[in-house]
Amino acid sequence: MKYLSSCIFIFLPLLFYSQQHIDYSKDLKIIRDTSEYKLQVEKNGLNKMVEITDVVPGIKLDIRYATNNNFTGEVIYESPHAFVRQPVALALKIVHQSLNKHGLGLVIFDAYRPYSATVKFYEVYKDTNYVALPWKGSRHNRGAAVDVSLIDLQTGEDIQMPTGFDNFSDAAHPDFANLPENVIKNREILITEMQKHGFRVYPYEWWHFDFIGWEAFDLMDISFSELKQINY
Repeated sequence: MKYLSSCIFIFLPLLFYSQQHIDYSKDLKIIRDTSEYKLQVEKNGLNKMVEITDVVPGIKLDIRYATNNNFTGEVIYESPHAFVRQPVALALKIVHQSLNKHGLGLVIFDAYRPYSATVKFYEVYKDTNYVALPWKGSRHNRGAAVDVSLIDLQTGEDIQMPTGFDNFSDAAHPDFANLPENVIKNREILITEMQKHGFRVYPYEWWHFDFIGWEAFDLMDISFSELKQINY
């Protein structure tokens, strides 16, 4: 009995550790090395990760995961950057310019998200309607998805939308109807403009848009600072 108790004492911490350090990525191809990423860019320039602010003048950033103002309550990113693949940035530029004609513009909440952040999100909140499956990866991890809303260009303030960012309720669904008429109109403006120019809205989040053709890009787990240091 004493021997059994000793075994339990030894192996329980090991069991707990293994449960907390699951390798979700074992069946995934994930680019973690900057040299491999640079080789991909050399082969196909469309793989290039660019900062949205370098391509889209006047766009506003509100990178929530670089603050604790997000559903995890923690700072996830080391700096408030917004990277996407080059064709994604060019499409966003067209959307932003189109909105400008109506006195509106885009605000970016999130763009490229390193794979390790996706694992963190899943460990915090396991509802996979709202959080990506870590054993599949997120389209954010591919640099081919963005979380966006609209701002009033005159005031620089966000305009009224159905919910705030990262709201995990039915009201966040892009077809939720029990809303004021002006809010539905604002949401429709955003969705229409984004879908007109190469994006598709996610069924559970009015702010999340996937770039059409996201499948062409690999999952990545390269930090913002590493991307900043790369000389193209």
